[in-house]
Amino acid sequence: MEGTGSDIVSERTIKPDENGDTKTDAANLQENKSSSPKEIVSFTVIHNKNRFDVQFPLDETVSKLKQHLQNIIHVPQPLQKVMFKGLAKDDKTLREIGITPGVKVMVVGSKLDDVLAVSTPSTLVAEEKTHVVSKEPLCRQKAHKKIIDKGIPDDVLPGIRDAKEPLPPFPLCGMLNMAGGKVRLTFKLELDQLWIGTKERTEKIPMTSIKNIVSEPIEGHLQYHIMGIQLGTTEASRYWVYWVPAQYVDSIKDAVLGPWEA
Repeated sequence: MEGTGSDIVSERTIKPDENGDTKTDAANLQENKSSSPKEIVSFTVIHNKNRFDVQFPLDETVSKLKQHLQNIIHVPQPLQKVMFKGLAKDDKTLREIGITPGVKVMVVGSKLDDVLAVSTPSTLVAEEKTHVVSKEPLCRQKAHKKIIDKGIPDDVLPGIRDAKEPLPPFPLCGMLNMAGGKVRLTFKLELDQLWIGTKERTEKIPMTSIKNIVSEPIEGHLQYHIMGIQLGTTEASRYWVYWVPAQYVDSIKDAVLGPWEA
């Protein structure tokens, strides 16, 4: 007598392998998938103006890519920042961040020897020695209040509260420093440097030498922040910038410190 409908289905879904064992279609499909070759993508990595042709599995993570790159660009994995349409997170795959054949991926980070040789620019540190640590909100502290009381500079970029935007491709300008002078911040990611520019000079700061960044919204103007960029080992080395547009604060911290510190 012929088998029932369920028997027929069973015969279709159970297949013997070469050893006589049986596996369902799903198990065979999973085995074939796991044994299939990984999809490789070719792209260009740019680090300190040097270009490297890289081939890497498209479904591997950014963290694995960093491990691969540390023997190519000689930058330890923890010091690398992978930039592609913004800062790439370690747990994302290359496919998820949008890597396609032929694209250019920027990696910033200094070699360990360069990090150890970094010295804090004395001109900027000296400018901030008068800062006094206090638990009082920054905008109420006398040293900061005298700058804030001057009002929002006419040429500062518009601020947006409760928003996060990637760093713009142009310098952040129109802000003020602790001396009340105009200051601009230029993020040279390809050089792993932050350029702090005033009318008198431009200091080129290796990002690896920046120890911390603190910020607070300005009371009554929550679309802007006060930001302290710590250039040395103590809080007295903070370089203060006023009227930083709020939407760029997180991206500044991510670019300079890395998302694990910010």
